[in-house]
Amino acid sequence: MRSSSHSLDVVIVVVVVVVVAVVVVVAAAVLVVAVVVVAAAAAVVIVVRVVVVVVVIIIIAVVVVVVVAVITVAVVVVVVVVVVVIIIAVVVVVVAVITVAVVAAVVAAAVVVVVVVVAAAAAVVVIVVRVVVVVVVVVVVVVVVG
Repeated sequence: MRSSSHSLDVVIVVVVVVVVAVVVVVAAAVLVVAVVVVAAAAAVVIVVRVVVVVVVIIIIAVVVVVVVAVITVAVVVVVVVVVVVIIIAVVVVVVAVITVAVVAAVVAAAVVVVVVVVAAAAAVVVIVVRVVVVVVVVVVVVVVVG
């Protein structure tokens, strides 16, 4: 009878050992799953942080590009306006110089015309005076001789 009781004790011990082993294996599996879940959660957090950092960097880069583009456009507009103003000023100065030169040429031509007219008039007066002198001399000679 003792051997039957001993066999039952062995079976109970084996069953208890198997149950404990199964519980340990299940607990280990649960622990592994928990570690995997925690690691996955940590990985997700890291990925989310990386994505947030990348998105922030992209937003900053876009803002910088837009600001640089706006500044570039503003500088180009200012340069174009300055160049146009300089061109207009140069054109105005050139037109003024040309106008002054034309007016000076017209005045000089008018002075030349006046000088020529005065000289011609003086020449005509000299000729008329000579003719009058000749006529007077002829008349005097005719009257005296004749």
